[in-house]
Amino acid sequence: MAIKAPTTEQIVEVGAQLGMSLSEDEASQYLAAMQPMLAGYGVVDSMADELPEVKYPRVPGHRPTGDENPHNGWYWKTAIKGAAEGPLAGKRVGIKDNVCVAGVPMMNGASVLEGYVPEVDATVVSRILDAGGEIAGKTACEYLCFSGASHTNATGNPVHNPWKHGHTSGGSSSGSGAVVAAGDVEMAIGGDQGGSIRIPASMCGIVGLKPTHGLVPYTGVMPIELTIDHVGPMTDTVANNALLLEVIAGSDGLDPRQIGLPESPSYTDALGQGAEGLTIGVVTEGFGHPNSEPAVDETVRAAAARYEALGASVREVSVPEHLVSGAVWTPIGLEGTVDFMINGNGFGTNWKGLFVTSLIDRYARWRERADEFPHTLKYAILLGQYMLNQYGGRYYGKAQNIARRIRAAYDRALADCDVLVMPTLPIVATPLAPADAPIDLYIQRAHEMLTNTAGHNITGHPALTIPCGLSDGLPVGLQLIGRHFDEATVYRAAYAWERSVDWKTL
Repeated sequence: MAIKAPTTEQIVEVGAQLGMSLSEDEASQYLAAMQPMLAGYGVVDSMADELPEVKYPRVPGHRPTGDENPHNGWYWKTAIKGAAEGPLAGKRVGIKDNVCVAGVPMMNGASVLEGYVPEVDATVVSRILDAGGEIAGKTACEYLCFSGASHTNATGNPVHNPWKHGHTSGGSSSGSGAVVAAGDVEMAIGGDQGGSIRIPASMCGIVGLKPTHGLVPYTGVMPIELTIDHVGPMTDTVANNALLLEVIAGSDGLDPRQIGLPESPSYTDALGQGAEGLTIGVVTEGFGHPNSEPAVDETVRAAAARYEALGASVREVSVPEHLVSGAVWTPIGLEGTVDFMINGNGFGTNWKGLFVTSLIDRYARWRERADEFPHTLKYAILLGQYMLNQYGGRYYGKAQNIARRIRAAYDRALADCDVLVMPTLPIVATPLAPADAPIDLYIQRAHEMLTNTAGHNITGHPALTIPCGLSDGLPVGLQLIGRHFDEATVYRAAYAWERSVDWKTL
């Protein structure tokens, strides 16, 4: 595209936007001084972009309807085959629809992006294909990934829980949870900023890992906020989860979230080591929240106690800071989102890595259609923008400072325990909010379950959910939290528990 130079009048308008009072003469002189820099923009515009190679052929696929998509878990179906051999040979994988797959439509649950088709594969997609996996399609997700329930997708098709039609599958990786639970695929990719992998995994009765912050490259995934962005595996079993993490983990040289990343071990090697000798800490503050369902708390405590029969030591531990972790997440999650995903047009600035410029081009005109945003996004960014306007980012900064204290509190607990456990969610899947729900119910259904998940996004600890029983016929999740980059021990503990009992009978 040709660079359009500003007029003198536009310079005056931009000055006013920045708090300056410019005369026409000043603006004219500034405009003359800008000419060499505008020429620089022209040079950049004339050059080819620097994008990763797309290695495997594909056809776009199609949007499934009717019996092909009974739970609305799929946004798009395709069949992109990767390498002939590899650890994922024979595995079909669903990809959350905020992740770029070249040549396949990507909506990110949002009307403002409908019709967009990226020209690049995200790193996680390339790695799955290189490992012999097949991309089975794009899974539905919530509007710009800003809901913990599954009723905000702009297609108007809420994702139903395979365990109980008419109930939420959780969000924002709603489709990934549903298609794995329904048996369409064994594996899927999800994203997690406040619980968006673990919430649908818990509600749908599957395994979901929010890895250590930075372990899995976020490259080619539409971000929300750099310090809380995570991408990870959602699978039918712990073994498949560990296998998928082995494939997608590790530095790609592009994602600044990965600075100082240690070498990843073989996660599957840890699976058969059993729980004997492990110390399991049951976090007191993970139970008994105002909205906790007693049956959920009881099921998780019984699941934790089962570790004793597996040779582990189980003890109660206290992490008082857990109770404020959701509050500390709030300025980061709201103000960070406004600054980065909203005003930053999806990618922001001040970081080195892959910028998907075609996605920026498409999303940058969101202001023309902001009325289409769902209530769940509107109320959050309205407050985030207000706080930025009033306090200039003070509370974002203070929350990031306090987050280090919460991380240290978890680190202290994990110095004495190998793994910490608590309910993934205080509740099981709730009824879907109807399309005409009043604003308060629409928002409540989207964010009522974050109590035990959001804190681990600001501390960066790995957190895995496995199904550990049923309450009123719906799955209950046991959340296991580990030391930074110690997913191997988390998998070891989870696999031992999974192998010990059929959770559907509990």
